[in-house]
Amino acid sequence: MTRTAYVNGQYLPLEQAAVSVMDRGFLFADGIYEVSAVLGGRLVDNAGHLARLARSLAEIGISNPHPIEEWVRIETELVSRNGLDEGLVYMQVTRGAAERDFSFPKDAVPTVVAFTQAKTIRANPLAETGAKVVTVPDIRWQRRDIKSVALLAQVLAKQAAAEAGAAEAFMVEDGAITEGSSSTAFIVTREGTIVTRPLSNALLPGITRRAVIALAAEFGLTLEERLFSVEELHGAAEAFYTSASAFVMPVVSVDGETLGEGRPGPVARRLRELYFTFAEARD
Repeated sequence: MTRTAYVNGQYLPLEQAAVSVMDRGFLFADGIYEVSAVLGGRLVDNAGHLARLARSLAEIGISNPHPIEEWVRIETELVSRNGLDEGLVYMQVTRGAAERDFSFPKDAVPTVVAFTQAKTIRANPLAETGAKVVTVPDIRWQRRDIKSVALLAQVLAKQAAAEAGAAEAFMVEDGAITEGSSSTAFIVTREGTIVTRPLSNALLPGITRRAVIALAAEFGLTLEERLFSVEELHGAAEAFYTSASAFVMPVVSVDGETLGEGRPGPVARRLRELYFTFAEARD
């Protein structure tokens, strides 16, 4: 079946979907993006993703081209047209097309693109074996709380992970883990406390992160929001990362060294189960 994409109000076959070479997203990475998961044909925790989309747009001065209800309609239509049962909906908004100049163009209309990607989420074999991660320097800009399309540092981090035979890279600044290249990083201490870095401009406010923190509180798991070091990561009983595409992913190796018992730990496995229950119960 031919995939359908959404471009500026039109649903088009993917091979016909295109934007101007003068689009500022292409020329300057002047735009933001958002990703929502789809499970059983239904959007997962979508309100949070659309709220973050609106926040990111406001932070860089782009008017939100659609009210929330219209975004939901676009997403739902793409899921339907593409027959997507499990995977992702990707949305991107740029400042639009204009003559190349660094300052904001006065009359540009935002460019809106969206498409779906099929992806195995529930039966992801990586969740059974556990993921390997590597640590890399965090070389990004200072507003990581904005979900910018400027992802070169993350691309390089993810490539470093791939070359090391790992699934994810945890980024390091001043000796502490900031976040994964496309995820939020967590550890579980030897005492059983879940630890993740507190929100700030240094990291993205993960929507799955937020849900996992709420689930931990609901089910009586101890969680602290604080910085944790590379050394703490290596010495942790468990580690895992969260994202819209991975949900909750256990970590079994860091920088080539076995973590904990070398298999998905009980806390990560429990939170993954709880998150699936949460995801299946909500739009």
